[in-house]
Amino acid sequence: MSACKNCGTALDDAFCPRCGQKNLDLGRPIVDLAGELIRETFDVDGRMFRTLRLLFVRPGALTREYLAGHRQRYTPPLRLYLVISVLFFLTMSWAASQGVLLEGGQTMDDDAPTQARLLGEEFPRVMFLLLPVFALLLKVAFRDRLYFDHLIYSLHVHSAAYVILAVMVPLDGIADRHWLPLIVQVASLYYLLSYVIGSLRRVYGVSRGRAATVGIGVLVAYVILMSISIDVSQRLGSGLS
Repeated sequence: MSACKNCGTALDDAFCPRCGQKNLDLGRPIVDLAGELIRETFDVDGRMFRTLRLLFVRPGALTREYLAGHRQRYTPPLRLYLVISVLFFLTMSWAASQGVLLEGGQTMDDDAPTQARLLGEEFPRVMFLLLPVFALLLKVAFRDRLYFDHLIYSLHVHSAAYVILAVMVPLDGIADRHWLPLIVQVASLYYLLSYVIGSLRRVYGVSRGRAATVGIGVLVAYVILMSISIDVSQRLGSGLS
């Protein structure tokens, strides 16, 4: 019988009955550890796929389920956000390194590496710090709800937005030359706006008009704050370098 590495309690199960730490043996090949991490991330019982399905099929329903206490069937909000955000920013960084996001006058040698670095290093930190700010904006609009409710909604709506933007953004380089990518971008943008309004209606129980007003107002304020934060981050990064 092994002992818990955290508190020394004798173990006869996968988790310590005293402190709850998982009995994880790190002295194994990296392939085994990576496999276990992937299995835990995507959940052997299919929770991740069930979570993603509900996230997109019924905007806002995942947040309502979580706040209602129905949590065992779904991936926790923070884990969902971390998995999706890592994949999203890796995708965006790769797209930038390939010159997909370059605009007129920008070059592969000078601007593409800078864009890739920003999307791979600076933006993830900035966006994670802005999550509670988004929740705070919602708190202003819906004062009768707990801040915790807004934070859970923020995690879910950001997770959905990253998936939608992962479809939209890489098409920038060809959308101005071909009609099909442009249609996909327009449809994705429409879906994103509809998603925000629909999820607000379902989570906060408001009318379509109120959801649209609050949604547009929060998004505009959030984009402004995001732009300021990114600009400050870039200036600080330039100053340190």
